[in-house]
Amino acid sequence: MTATDPALTALAQGWCALSALHGRIEAHIERALQAEHDLSVREYSLLDVLSRQHDGEGGHLQMKQVADAVVLSQSATTRLVTRLEDRGLLERYLCPTDRRGIYTNVTPAGLRLLEEARPTNDAALRQALDEASRHTELAPLVRAVESLNVPA
Repeated sequence: MTATDPALTALAQGWCALSALHGRIEAHIERALQAEHDLSVREYSLLDVLSRQHDGEGGHLQMKQVADAVVLSQSATTRLVTRLEDRGLLERYLCPTDRRGIYTNVTPAGLRLLEEARPTNDAALRQALDEASRHTELAPLVRAVESLNVPA
């Protein structure tokens, strides 16, 4: 294949459309969460991921798993955890079976904020998808996102 290959051009255009859809959605949700809850998209995502932990087998996530889930580097995730911990929304503690491991849990205040912010996040997502669906190049991607049935 060459750089002018139509398949590569179509692939690049598809990637650009996907990137544009993601950027529009994230920016729309960011504005809504900041305005209503003083919370960034990344902070909301981190609280959401950590709120799904449980005490059973494999119930707590290692920092690498958390970083992958919120699509940040481990160092950026650690800084984000520290910021939310400083706000009283997260707490860290040593793993009871491995003193080298550190777990992070959402505090009751963090859970309250997450529950208050969830409807804002969901409404902003719906609005961003509705707006994007009016753009010819984004409409197929919106339909694809809407058809996903991803387990929680």
